[in-house]
Amino acid sequence: MSTHAATPARGRTRPRSHARGHSALSWAIPVTLGAAYGLYASFILRNNGASGFRQFWYGLITAVVLAALCFVLGRIQHRMLPLVRAAAYGALTAAAIGLLVGLTDSSVLRSSALGLAVGLGMFITTFYIYYTHEDIRPRPRSRSGT
Repeated sequence: MSTHAATPARGRTRPRSHARGHSALSWAIPVTLGAAYGLYASFILRNNGASGFRQFWYGLITAVVLAALCFVLGRIQHRMLPLVRAAAYGALTAAAIGLLVGLTDSSVLRSSALGLAVGLGMFITTFYIYYTHEDIRPRPRSRSGT
């Protein structure tokens, strides 16, 4: 005997309340970005004559900080408005590029300008992607109990 699709299922009526686990990509992408960033920062310091100890710790600290910031931004991005999300990605990119340019013994003005330019490019790109590929219309409220 077949039943109608609108017939409620028997058994459990409450939604599941267990916490979602982290997918492999939710931590693999930030770790990869952080490792590449830390290695590149270490490489820049080595070319400027830094000692091996300073070079190692600076690369490790920058890798951990960038990976942590990328992980946190990836976890909370779906709760942000598209404009705020694009600004967060732009700010993170601008700070990361500005730091790398600053390690090359260039002026503060040059590293700030290049970081700002790359961050603005990231902001425009992510803003375009979020507004053209996501449904931002308000969802109608469901009537429960009436």
